[in-house]
Amino acid sequence: MRFDIISCQPDLLHSPFSHSILKRAQQKGLVEIHIHDLRKYAVNKHGQIDDYAFGGGAGMVMMIEPIDKLLSELKAERTYDAIIYMTPDGQTLNQKTVNQFSLLQNVVILCGHYKGVDERVRQHFVTHEISIGDYVLSGGELGAAVLADAIIRIIPGVLNDESSALTDSFQDGLLAPPVYTRPAEYKGMQVPEILLSGNNPKIDEWRFEQAVERTKQRRPDLLND
Repeated sequence: MRFDIISCQPDLLHSPFSHSILKRAQQKGLVEIHIHDLRKYAVNKHGQIDDYAFGGGAGMVMMIEPIDKLLSELKAERTYDAIIYMTPDGQTLNQKTVNQFSLLQNVVILCGHYKGVDERVRQHFVTHEISIGDYVLSGGELGAAVLADAIIRIIPGVLNDESSALTDSFQDGLLAPPVYTRPAEYKGMQVPEILLSGNNPKIDEWRFEQAVERTKQRRPDLLND
């Protein structure tokens, strides 16, 4: 899977893709990450990619011309399955959407900045608008990293044990159950006996019951969907 991430602050994106699972996914050849500096497509020698909004008001707006130039260059080389714009007023990201995106081959992620992008970009170029929550960040770069991370980790072959991703919270509409590791007893705190029993069917049953109970307590809205 290939990600082309467009940003006016590309240095913010290098670290998240240079470590751990995301780094190994690239080393395995399962994922390509290409980060593009929008300022290289600026409208003048001063590197301008933003301007004042028509009609006045505070804040600057990312211009359509640099974005169009870069997208046109990318689309001349390959077909993209999705052009995703990271914006606080987009669709709130969830696991179902992540699963759908993981089936794609070529994806562009456009990072918003300032007061956002010229509306014509959203109307004519963007295919999906995604938010990672009901709050505002300084730019879309952190959101783009979150989105890419969520997608990449469930691509087959990325995790050493693919069943791990299938038992994550939200994959089956429930939160994940409690987990424990050694030692079985620590300062009087005990691991549930069932997990030490070796009875796998009973352990699975216990985990499901715990997942349901945890979801009822913490995210009852998931059970009503």
